[in-house]
Amino acid sequence: MIRGFQVLLTFLIIQVFLVAGCATYYQKNIRFQEQFVKGDLEAADKMLDRNKKASKGINRLLYFLQKGMVLQLLGKYEESNAFFEQAYIFVEDHRKNYRAEMASFLSNPGIKVYEGEDHEKVLMLYFKAINYLRTGQFDGALVECRRINNSLNALNDRYERKKNRYKRDAFALNLMGIAFEASGEINDAFIAYRNSYEAYRDIYQPQFGVDIPLQLKKDLLRTAFLNGFIEELEGFERVFKMKYDRTTVQAPEVVFFWHNGLGPVKAEWSLNFFIVKGQGGAVVFVNEDLGLSIPFPVPPMGQGGNGLGDLKFVRIAFPKYLERKPYFRTAEISNGKQIYPLELAEDINEIAFKTLEDRLLREVSNSLMRLALKQAAENTMRSKNQNMGALLSVLNAVSEKADTRNWQVLPYSISYARIPLTEGNNQLKLTTVSPDRSGSQVHHFEFDAVKGQTLFHVFHSLESIPLRAY
Repeated sequence: MIRGFQVLLTFLIIQVFLVAGCATYYQKNIRFQEQFVKGDLEAADKMLDRNKKASKGINRLLYFLQKGMVLQLLGKYEESNAFFEQAYIFVEDHRKNYRAEMASFLSNPGIKVYEGEDHEKVLMLYFKAINYLRTGQFDGALVECRRINNSLNALNDRYERKKNRYKRDAFALNLMGIAFEASGEINDAFIAYRNSYEAYRDIYQPQFGVDIPLQLKKDLLRTAFLNGFIEELEGFERVFKMKYDRTTVQAPEVVFFWHNGLGPVKAEWSLNFFIVKGQGGAVVFVNEDLGLSIPFPVPPMGQGGNGLGDLKFVRIAFPKYLERKPYFRTAEISNGKQIYPLELAEDINEIAFKTLEDRLLREVSNSLMRLALKQAAENTMRSKNQNMGALLSVLNAVSEKADTRNWQVLPYSISYARIPLTEGNNQLKLTTVSPDRSGSQVHHFEFDAVKGQTLFHVFHSLESIPLRAY
């Protein structure tokens, strides 16, 4: 009998060690990721279509978001927005399933409906607005900009007294200004640019390391002048140490957005305790994230140990992000006369890491409550049957998993530039620069512009350094 216990004990310990290798959301969708990363968007789209049941399951928000992104890159802007709109409606209408909430406390948070990270909810509206801007539908873009503003206000209200560094999205506010100005609403554009400037100054610079774009400063000065806000214009000129040329004649232009690389994916890290009482027993502390496995011998606790009932496992898991560094570091656009650098405006990778860190600090109590409930159930079972209590200990450890879901086709970062055009045909050259410049790439674009027109274009460099961990 003791021999049988030892065999089962060994098997269960192996299973708990292997639980850390259970597939993450990224690994479960690796074929889609591979097609997307290599730019085979038609294949990626077909893979999503073959998995339409995902549109009704607990990951349906991610299905809508992935589908919307793929269709945008395929140039199917109206179809893309149809899926982003479904994502928006889901976020607005979603109500917590309290039965699933309770079940997640007894198992893991991955069994709940995925509600999206805060920055994902804002960025889906950015991509929706971009679709409208690409097709010249400024009214539709402004609707999304106002939705962005509402989402940002909701973030401020929700975290008013809690640690949260992502209280405002400076880039989203910048986009609002760009859209307002393109549609002729100069006063609203000035307000949005000013709000964006303050968000870059107060949040993005100190928290995410993103400087105030020079182009934003120019836009703020220009709209202050066009609105006749001379006092504000002179005040910003002093702050920026810049002088606005009041004789400037507005030419047609293109606002060029560069989506570089791919954002991070979620994995997990955990703290595991294996406790075996009795003769020769030991406590083993394991931390996969740090690569630690440290056994500690314990004094004998009486005869007859090493049975299944002497086994106790404790495991608590948390999500973490894994960075996918972009291959290209910078980019610039030339019109044959002048070079315009693409300025970093949104570091999605950094925002994702910081917001997850803040969320875990706020929600660590949920993880501890889940652990406490599992331990309470285990202790109740042990009081009735030691062996069954040990089995429940293993089950609790195996079921403890972090939620590794996230929107995994977001870019690593977003940069932009305003390039003046001439009326008629314009030839532009985009150069994406690798670290040693040997792998730099050149892309050519052609734009036909008319007087007073603002065009919009997006280019996504999908190249990223592979995830070694996978």
